[in-house]
Amino acid sequence: MDGRKFLTPEEVTERYRDTISVGTLRNWRSMRIGPAFVKVGKAVLYPTNELEVWDQKNVVTCGAAKRLGMRKGDQR
Repeated sequence: MDGRKFLTPEEVTERYRDTISVGTLRNWRSMRIGPAFVKVGKAVLYPTNELEVWDQKNVVTCGAAKRLGMRKGDQR
């Protein structure tokens, strides 16, 4: 990361290579799902550390990794 502590919804979209749209983020906020966010006045900001936590919650472990005894975070 480049040291920023908060990202705008547009920057979050860029972070995930446009696989999540600003509209999807807006819908997720209204349903209280997706990454945690901070609202300051009308501004919506996503703390980068919360995005990292959300990334870890969404890690998919492949079957081969399970058979080999690897866990989340293992680097073999």
